[in-house]
Amino acid sequence: MVASDKTIMIVEDNADNRLLVHAILAKSYRLLDHADGVSALAALQGELPDLVLLDVSLPGMDGLEVLQRMRADARLERIPVIALTAHAMPGDREKYIALGFSDYVAKPITDAEAFRRTVESQLEAGT
Repeated sequence: MVASDKTIMIVEDNADNRLLVHAILAKSYRLLDHADGVSALAALQGELPDLVLLDVSLPGMDGLEVLQRMRADARLERIPVIALTAHAMPGDREKYIALGFSDYVAKPITDAEAFRRTVESQLEAGT
């Protein structure tokens, strides 16, 4: 049983990263996993999550294309999307937010509480 009725979609090709996100968030939220952008977009045609955690570097269709397609779809455009990326150079956070992400988390996730706060703030902003 989860503490919230909120659903978070995780779009991440690395199984270890998905497991880490589950370890941090599974007690609080319902989580949906997708290892690639194509399956995530297909799933979004049915169920709409409250938030998407989106890896930028995905096989096939990368996270930027997934985000562009979400932002171009009236049903999906308002869903908060947090970039999950190993790109962690100065200015990367601003770059990804300018590209349309709601927020940014660098991988590997080393501070579970900071990650949880980022998720919670975007869920609050999205309601």
